[in-house]
Amino acid sequence: MIKSKTFGSYLSDIIIWTVLLLLTALCFLPLMNMVSVSFSDSTAAQANQVGLLPVNVNFNSYRVLLEDAQFWRSFMISVERVVLGTALNLLLTVLMAYPLSKNTKQFGARNIYMNVMIFAMLFSGGMIPLFIVVKSLGLMDTIWSLILPGAVPIFNVILLMNFFKSIPDSLEEAAIMDGASKLKILFKIYLPISLPALATIGLFSIVGHWNDYFSGLLYMNSSANFPLQTYIQQLNVDVTKITDPSQLKAIASVSNKTLNAAKIVVSIIPVLLIYPFLQKYFTSGLVIGSVKE
Repeated sequence: MIKSKTFGSYLSDIIIWTVLLLLTALCFLPLMNMVSVSFSDSTAAQANQVGLLPVNVNFNSYRVLLEDAQFWRSFMISVERVVLGTALNLLLTVLMAYPLSKNTKQFGARNIYMNVMIFAMLFSGGMIPLFIVVKSLGLMDTIWSLILPGAVPIFNVILLMNFFKSIPDSLEEAAIMDGASKLKILFKIYLPISLPALATIGLFSIVGHWNDYFSGLLYMNSSANFPLQTYIQQLNVDVTKITDPSQLKAIASVSNKTLNAAKIVVSIIPVLLIYPFLQKYFTSGLVIGSVKE
């Protein structure tokens, strides 16, 4: 029997939707302002005259970015870092989370590894020891200096470990009776039914690698090897270096404020393109993997 809604239930729905709309506006309106600033004239941007719509629309800030050969080089370095880094993160996370999801009877050294992981997650050696390690291994000015220091994200390991624990043991027992090896059980049974968790930690890795700029400052001596975020973080409008009158005229309506806005817009586009494909897995993977029964 379907019961009609009471006045109180209607009122609660209105309050909930109002709060959600306000939260959406708080997230969306600043982004709209940033996009508008990036398309506006530098004078209007510096005078804080830009709201949700651009003022004196021009594309010079994007032209400064996109016509720069170093921008595209840094973009490809970031793409390479995301592809290699995410693949390595997923591989090592899976290989570490699977044995840690077993009890001590199945994996005797489980508690030792768990204690080491938790300690490493809570207490870091610091920036200087990590820099010395990277330099002593000869990784400076290479793509691997951006990938290997964070190759095993411990939080993701714990997330995936708890997800593996939620998988019924009967599946593995049936596979063992059929003569399957541990690796075959992992890749043929566990991984296919762990897509929500894998998509979640994959998204974490993609966003982490793409947004990180500080590693480029630490480990890259040459600006030619900067990833995209490091490059655009240091990019400024410097008219003193421009000698061509046509270029000087084109950049006249560009300021550091409009250029910074364009940096932010360009840098978030790849993540916005990837997120919709992983969003359907994200919530379920995060919730299931974070609950321990």
